Amino acid sequence: MGKLDGRVAIVTGGGNGIGRFYSKAIAGEGAAVVVAEVDGIAAQLTADEIAEDGGRALAVQTDVSNAQSVQHMVDETIRQLGRIDILVNNAAVFATIPISRVGIEELSEDEWDLVYRVNMKGMFLTCKAVVPHLKKQRYGKIVNIGSGSMLEGAGGRIHYTSAKAAVVGFTRVLAHELGDYNVCVNTLAPGSTLSEKDPTPEIVRMREAATARRAIKRVQRPEDLVGAMLFLVSPDSDFITGQMLLVDGGSRFY
Repeated sequence: MGKLDGRVAIVTGGGNGIGRFYSKAIAGEGAAVVVAEVDGIAAQLTADEIAEDGGRALAVQTDVSNAQSVQHMVDETIRQLGRIDILVNNAAVFATIPISRVGIEELSEDEWDLVYRVNMKGMFLTCKAVVPHLKKQRYGKIVNIGSGSMLEGAGGRIHYTSAKAAVVGFTRVLAHELGDYNVCVNTLAPGSTLSEKDPTPEIVRMREAATARRAIKRVQRPEDLVGAMLFLVSPDSDFITGQMLLVDGGSRFY
């Protein structure tokens, strides 16, 4: 028996990077998992891996920045799995779809819009489509993925960092909107994580450099986030909402 037996979870961006680990861990606790991923091939591969491990998964190619695509994903979830209990808003432009690490003068307007369209509008559209189902059954868990970068405020990636800061405000407001319906909404904020499938030497050096600022001095990997995710989507956190859980090995931001 798993803590999530009988539940149905949607993980956006669930076929690549850290999202793949979230999908497999949640399935390992007994939930049926919808791998909602813009990369349809990666979504199916992850769903197949879950099935090979004895779990249940549904791959749905999904562009979270497109309302019709999101609604199709939700409709397919209800049609094939019958309900929605958990939503993990993980899809983002960052690692699988790389972004520039430049200052504001070099950053293009198109890239700014792309990051906000996926990282924030995508979260809004997905919640908007899922929330009616959670309210109807008067139970649910929403986990929005933030980032420790919003606390660090290092130079470069101002579009990504400011979008992740917005996640915290979004989470707190939605938690109050849904509290009467027994729906918990929280933010999980990873630190600098080596989540890239084939990291370049530059990326590896950047992730290694982050260890100097940590109490636990090693590179953070996707597996380090699984326990916190399972806590936030399980009954263990039924009285926790509107909060941010920072998982970064004890980083200092000065």
